Amino acid sequence: MSDGDDPKMARPHLVLARRLERDPRLPDGERAVVAARAERWLEQVLPALALVYPNDPDLPDRLLDVLVEGVVARSDSLRTRDRVREAAPDWFLSERMVGYVTYVDRFDGTIARIGDRLDHLTDLGVTYLHLMPLLHARPRPNDGGYAVQDFRAVDPSLGTMEDLRALAARLHANGISLCVDLVLNHTAAEHEWAQRARAGEQRYLDYYRTYPDRTEPDRWEQTLPEVFPDTAPGNFTWDETMGRWVWTTFNRWQWDLDWSNPDVFVEMLRIILDLAAVGIDVLRLDAVPFLWKRMGTDSQNLAEVHLILRAIRGLVGIAAPATILKGEAIVAPRDLVPYQGVGPREAAECDLLYHNQLMVQGWSSLAAKDGRLATIGLSTMAETPPHASWVTYVRCHDDIGWAIDDTDAAQRGWNGSAHRRFLSSWYAGELEGSPAEGAHFQEDFVSGDRRTSGTTAALVGLTRARRDGDQAAIGEAIDRFLLLYALAASYGGIPLIWMGDEIALDNDTSFLADPDRAADNRWLHRPPMDWVRAERRHDRATVEGRVHAGLVRLMRTRAALPTLRAGGRVAPLWHDNDHVLAFRRHHSRHGRLIALANFHPDPQRVDLRATEVADLHEPFDALDAHWTRSGPGADVVPGLSMRWISEP
Repeated sequence: MSDGDDPKMARPHLVLARRLERDPRLPDGERAVVAARAERWLEQVLPALALVYPNDPDLPDRLLDVLVEGVVARSDSLRTRDRVREAAPDWFLSERMVGYVTYVDRFDGTIARIGDRLDHLTDLGVTYLHLMPLLHARPRPNDGGYAVQDFRAVDPSLGTMEDLRALAARLHANGISLCVDLVLNHTAAEHEWAQRARAGEQRYLDYYRTYPDRTEPDRWEQTLPEVFPDTAPGNFTWDETMGRWVWTTFNRWQWDLDWSNPDVFVEMLRIILDLAAVGIDVLRLDAVPFLWKRMGTDSQNLAEVHLILRAIRGLVGIAAPATILKGEAIVAPRDLVPYQGVGPREAAECDLLYHNQLMVQGWSSLAAKDGRLATIGLSTMAETPPHASWVTYVRCHDDIGWAIDDTDAAQRGWNGSAHRRFLSSWYAGELEGSPAEGAHFQEDFVSGDRRTSGTTAALVGLTRARRDGDQAAIGEAIDRFLLLYALAASYGGIPLIWMGDEIALDNDTSFLADPDRAADNRWLHRPPMDWVRAERRHDRATVEGRVHAGLVRLMRTRAALPTLRAGGRVAPLWHDNDHVLAFRRHHSRHGRLIALANFHPDPQRVDLRATEVADLHEPFDALDAHWTRSGPGADVVPGLSMRWISEP
């Protein structure tokens, strides 16, 4: 019986699965496996693509060719990794997951040399290494590497793609997964596609959004926000060579791709699978909310973006299931969780997202000595689907945008704009009592909002305390530092350690001498690794040793607590003390944990009955072996610290 005679073959995803099973280009032993994956995933992928690209009936066949190429390119070791992770698709939800994030050149110069520093990572318990943008970017300025001119090559100053392949294999052998950035929204103006568009090739002109005059751009600008109003005002750039206006959301040399063109989808899928074949476990998809444009909107978070991500996730699940997707979507809480997808795993979008709200609320709570606003803000977050999770963090490469919702602030009895202004002023050290030494970034003179740059050490006051030689202030600053990391390690997801935080590196002002970086003070918190100071990390008499030991203790304690495994339910808890954030984590198989974070320097009493501690079976504080429940009433949380109260 032919496919056409078989009634069930009328379903397109089954037709494609059968074709994969017969495709001679696939290695022996892989055909049936890949076909089974296709049958599972394509039932979600094809309807999504039909909605986005209704006028391209040949698209499924073209994607089939790309899928086969992606499978053929995988090594035997990666195919084994695929099968292991298919058997345990929740591998990244483990309580043993600890992330480390760094620029290659700032860490130790080249990709090859990272492999010689694995002891530094394993000391911290790292199981996930995120190497910041390393694909071949245009010459500086290049937005810290996010203006890519060749997606298939590593920046020559960092090494080669073979170096990256070798590092991935070495990391895998040491139980560490590799994460690499991929920019989906744009290319550098120097990319081959952009250059061919400039040369007048219509195929590549169609890869971008360009206009002969200002008529259309002016209409678009009526509803488009500006991402970098200080350094890159507007969303369009005039290109003299081409004689056209080009859509450039982020910078004049970053050209937005036109994802309404299915050829762009096919090209980017091919690139994704090529990178997966190098051994990359997690692809960080940059700027995903901006992929789709629609006149009269802010062209962010549109429905087509979610359909595109669902299709990419499913196609990667067919060709490279050992690889997962992390979305960079720094958006309002109501817009964030949908990027994880809804329904079954086959309808997933991003496996991981940044918990920007937790990061912002942590810093806000620390400055205001208040856990109530965080309770309000985190309570509005929708539950994550069981197949997805977060990366949680204290600092990253970017500035801190004070994403405090006006409604949440009003519920707390505060003015949202005034609180955001307070936070930016506090962390710039402009207010009495603030020990911070951060800097303002990209002030919006219309709204009055300002973002913040600075290392963790500078923002918690550790830099100032060390300079002053004030031992009491040093101790308090370290407590603030570790409190924020304890929050990130316990709320749910993969906690990330930003390079240099493990030894409390200070602000780096050397960027001011570099003309390509001087206007971007985010380089304050991107210092090069100080390996001399890193040698002191095992000496507990030093600040480096105290911070390092504190982080190691947190991560080891976390690894021993199945209740901190991602994938369960987390919910803030209401109680009687405004200085303390309380939340409950619950797993059907691993029990419950009640966390209490005290953002005040003084000990605080909390009614444990309101936090459900009284309902735990034989509760113990994983962070304080001497803690015992004093009874059903109030208990004390030490200043600037956390309790992780769990049950056996």
